[in-house]
Amino acid sequence: MPKIDDDTDVEVKIDSGAAFLHAALTAEQRRGLFERPGTSVFAIVQLRSTSYTGHADGEDKDPQVKVRITLAEVAQDDRQAQLVAEVMRAMMRRRKMDQTLDELGPGAHDAEDAVAEALAEHPSESEYQAHLDRKRRGSRVEQYG
Repeated sequence: MPKIDDDTDVEVKIDSGAAFLHAALTAEQRRGLFERPGTSVFAIVQLRSTSYTGHADGEDKDPQVKVRITLAEVAQDDRQAQLVAEVMRAMMRRRKMDQTLDELGPGAHDAEDAVAEALAEHPSESEYQAHLDRKRRGSRVEQYG
């Protein structure tokens, strides 16, 4: 793995693999983004680094890392958009408090609380699995004979 000085700024670029983001957007959202430039949607994404450049000693190219969206969920209505926006604001407030707004900080501890509070009305993974189990049981046709 490459090592660079702590004060070196690394440029981040998103690669062209956007299948997860495409799948998370509804057809209406994709059409709206295309037809109305400047339109935005709120999304939660997971980024994974795929390649890097500019790390060798004496290389005159600035360090750069390319990331790919590996998971994505897009807010499907105004309420979800407001929840995602509030989580983003909580994370920004933590970075302001930690004075790390322009760099990676030690972690946004209040963001976890904001996420938990904002998503309290959404189903947990276990609730979702229980729903799938009920759905499977409800779709079975029992034959007696």
